[in-house]
Amino acid sequence: MESKEIARTTLKTIISLSIGFVLLWLIYRKVNLDAVLEVMRTGVRYDILVGSLFFGLAANIMRAIRWKLLINAMGEKPRTINIIWAVLGNYTINLILPRMGEVWRCAMIKKYDKISFTKLIGTLLVDRVSDVVAIGIITLLIMVFNVQFFTDFFSNNPTLMDGFIQLIQSPWLYIITVGFGIMIYILFRYMGHLSLIVRIKAVLKDIYEGLYTIIGLKHKEVFILETILIWMGYFIFFYSTFYAFSFTKDLGIVVGLITFTMGSIAIAVPVQGGIGPWHFMVIASLVLFGVDPNEAAAFALIVHTTQTLWTALVGLVGVVALPMMNEK
Repeated sequence: MESKEIARTTLKTIISLSIGFVLLWLIYRKVNLDAVLEVMRTGVRYDILVGSLFFGLAANIMRAIRWKLLINAMGEKPRTINIIWAVLGNYTINLILPRMGEVWRCAMIKKYDKISFTKLIGTLLVDRVSDVVAIGIITLLIMVFNVQFFTDFFSNNPTLMDGFIQLIQSPWLYIITVGFGIMIYILFRYMGHLSLIVRIKAVLKDIYEGLYTIIGLKHKEVFILETILIWMGYFIFFYSTFYAFSFTKDLGIVVGLITFTMGSIAIAVPVQGGIGPWHFMVIASLVLFGVDPNEAAAFALIVHTTQTLWTALVGLVGVVALPMMNEK
């Protein structure tokens, strides 16, 4: 059974990576690679790129502190250093196994701080939902004050809007949704005595307790402040790289915020590190603001590669440090 699970996980990873690299090839197949290499050789201030990396690290550490706030609200007291290493390691695991990093970090805190795994999952859902709300608010503000950008964006990339419209209009979306709802109702209403359903109810109860932490949180203003600091850190992590390239340094903070937001939306696609979707969104955004397509492609490739390698390296330290710090 274990070998089957490993094989299934490996297959998912290979498929996910393959999709990412196919998208990357589709994006870069028409790009002048000589122009990209020229930017890499002479058109980048690598000192600025290196300096930007610490803002990303600071944002991820703040994410760990915010998660600890939610766990504390359940009456649990995990070690701060364990939470930090687990959150940092989360990103490295995600690069290998998409979306499995979150499960891994909960498992590590369960192991080393003896906290219920399912309750941790509940706090993790709060963590992720707050991110969705944050990026949703940012996107909404950008759409309100920069309607023309989105009009031009979807005009230049009609397949994106066509795909969304087809999904909404598909009757199968509603048939599957309603069918799933009916199935869940029948299972819990008429088969609640089955041992499997009883266990599922117990797990859901623990997850609910984890979710409830945001309602019972005594210092909600601290949570909101930490959320703002997290996203400010991520934004500076990205926007500071504009100053490393001659063709982006004068675009301004509004262009930086729009491009950052479009890239953040792309990260939601279940591909390791946003490989492919992130490049597409950033390139398409920069081109709309007058950046040469080859230079925009160079920017996306250099920034994404640098930041991904940094996040993976720091996360690897976290993966190694966790067992070492808890050896005794």
